[in-house]
Amino acid sequence: MKAVILAGGLGTRISEESYLKPKPMIEIGGKPILWHIMKIYAHHGINDFIICLGYKGYVIKEYFANYFLHMSDVTFDMRNNRMQVHHRHAEPWRVTLVDTGADTLTAGRLRRVREYLGNDTFCLTYGDGVTDLDLAALLDFHAGHGKLATLTAIQPPGRYGALNLDDRTVRNFQEKPAGDGAWINGGYFVLEPGVFDYIENDMTPWEGEPLERLATDGELMAYQHSGFWQAMDTLRDKNHLESLWMRHDPPWKVWA
Repeated sequence: MKAVILAGGLGTRISEESYLKPKPMIEIGGKPILWHIMKIYAHHGINDFIICLGYKGYVIKEYFANYFLHMSDVTFDMRNNRMQVHHRHAEPWRVTLVDTGADTLTAGRLRRVREYLGNDTFCLTYGDGVTDLDLAALLDFHAGHGKLATLTAIQPPGRYGALNLDDRTVRNFQEKPAGDGAWINGGYFVLEPGVFDYIENDMTPWEGEPLERLATDGELMAYQHSGFWQAMDTLRDKNHLESLWMRHDPPWKVWA
């Protein structure tokens, strides 16, 4: 099975770092968040990736072009113009990098990689969110209902801490309590090729007409995930993920 990762947006809400690199290349624990997402998929046996490039896509191309060296110990013999690689650690990934346009919207990017997907079921996600989602259970759920599309529904925590009050006496503090209970799109999809019939052109956002029409036609199902999920929309989110990683047991690190 293949996983498509949308990695072409501008990332304007985290411009403190995205002015230098694409948002999926912003690092958590010394590795791009894109790497973390791929490790989540690989843990569940999905090692074939199609990455939709746009803004500063060359940065992602250069990262994977040199990935083998990034993950290995290397001796450079300058005098004899030789390189010796030691202790190779590269993953068994197959990565297809596709330039889907600087201004193309999300569904348009997906439409542009249609030729690389064949007629099989595939996964889709954004290049900025990590989770401890059980992908095997998600795939089983999708296979069981027979519809064209499954999205992962999550309940985000509240953005701010809360006070527990007794009359007007503060009893304690609660950090990031549950939100209002609403389920939202968590960005991890399983799709059938039939979804391409719902994408009109490059200027179609995946979150707009395609998902709305799929829902209207009864072809969109929701897999409810109550575990960890966090998108990296802002520098605050990035710092939060970094702090979780530094504790050495980040909840999305499902791989060994």
